[in-house]
Amino acid sequence: MNVSVPLVVILGALVWVAWRYMGLRGWHIAVCLLFGFFLAATSAAPEIRRLVSVLVQSVSQH
Repeated sequence: MNVSVPLVVILGALVWVAWRYMGLRGWHIAVCLLFGFFLAATSAAPEIRRLVSVLVQSVSQH
């Protein structure tokens, strides 16, 4: 997927905003990171990557 680095930057910015202004705690961030890490090791990872790719392509066409 060609948009992986910008997508990571956008998601990182969203996490920072949630941490700064919405009361997200450090342990919440750690749990989300661990969840994503372990989810990437499952058999669902290719389907999630395909879904994100389709969503990014549909948003970028408009």
